[in-house]
Amino acid sequence: MDARRRWACAGLGAALAAGMAGCGTPGAPQPPSLNLPDRVNNLAATRAGNLVTLTWTMPKRNTDKLPLKGAIKVRVCRKEGSRPCEAAGPGGEFAPGAAGQFSDSLPPALASGSPRALVYFVELTNRNGRSAGVSNPAIVLAGNAPAPVDGLRIEIRKQGVMLSWQPDSTEAAIRLHRTLLTPPKLAPQAERGPLAPPREPVEQNLLVEDGSRSGRGLDAGVHFGESYEYRAQRVIRATVDNQALELDGELSAPVRADVQDIFPPSVPTGVAAVATALSPGAEHVEPSIDLSWQPVTDADLAGYIVYRREATTEWQRISPTEPVIGPAFHYAHVTAGHTYIYAVSAVDQSEHESARSAETQETVPGP
Repeated sequence: MDARRRWACAGLGAALAAGMAGCGTPGAPQPPSLNLPDRVNNLAATRAGNLVTLTWTMPKRNTDKLPLKGAIKVRVCRKEGSRPCEAAGPGGEFAPGAAGQFSDSLPPALASGSPRALVYFVELTNRNGRSAGVSNPAIVLAGNAPAPVDGLRIEIRKQGVMLSWQPDSTEAAIRLHRTLLTPPKLAPQAERGPLAPPREPVEQNLLVEDGSRSGRGLDAGVHFGESYEYRAQRVIRATVDNQALELDGELSAPVRADVQDIFPPSVPTGVAAVATALSPGAEHVEPSIDLSWQPVTDADLAGYIVYRREATTEWQRISPTEPVIGPAFHYAHVTAGHTYIYAVSAVDQSEHESARSAETQETVPGP
């Protein structure tokens, strides 16, 4: 090989070596991924009676920020005071990103005695049983749970649903769990948009602070035409290590409330009658009666109905077929010298009519 050819081959080799280095020659070897699932950071715990329910969200990636694949095993433990964290049972297996849930039936030792803190953790493991550590702590109260609510009953009233139960002498509050059974209705197109009123939630809780002693509570947030289910539980509060915690009793059996509007509007009040006399010599000036009353404020009010009678006659409706809109009425079919008795009722959009108001009377003067 001549000198020029040897120089060209050497240059090509150098160029190839330089090109390969520029494309990223591997550096120092990296340790293999342990595929440890990220720790759970949103563990929550609730207790009802002697059953503790844990909920959390499974991670989607491991500690190396790589996507997890396949089901992930969960271990659950609980810890009281300075004792070691004891296994509460296998927590099952869940897919990455899934909603995790675990229920723990407390043993007698933890379901009795005075209220005290009980801390839960979950731990996610890889195929080799290794983990990146336990989750955030979730705290409930161990100890005697309050007694279940007995005799839950409902009564539909104009103001809402009145619930009652067997009272006792404890200081426990009562939590009412309300579920909307009828599908939430879509608002009309004109009422949709950012300023539209929010839709009624399917699940809602109401707390009656003195519920154990009073034995009753009113849910004024219901809507006519809807059906609801109620369950109740007693709630006691305790402060442990400067942290306010709740201990809930078992949920009662459910009761159903079909909230139908069968109630008439309020009875009008303050009805007054003023007569206008016949003016002699004046054209088209006939005697008449002007009635007025205090307006009824019911939300579904449609209007009013006006009635009249004389001393020896029956009540007669004198207002038009359609309800009178405002709290006033002018009536010209009267006779001078006669005394008339008037009363007013209210009617709602469902055509429920109230009782008649207190009577008022007026004598039409002569000319």
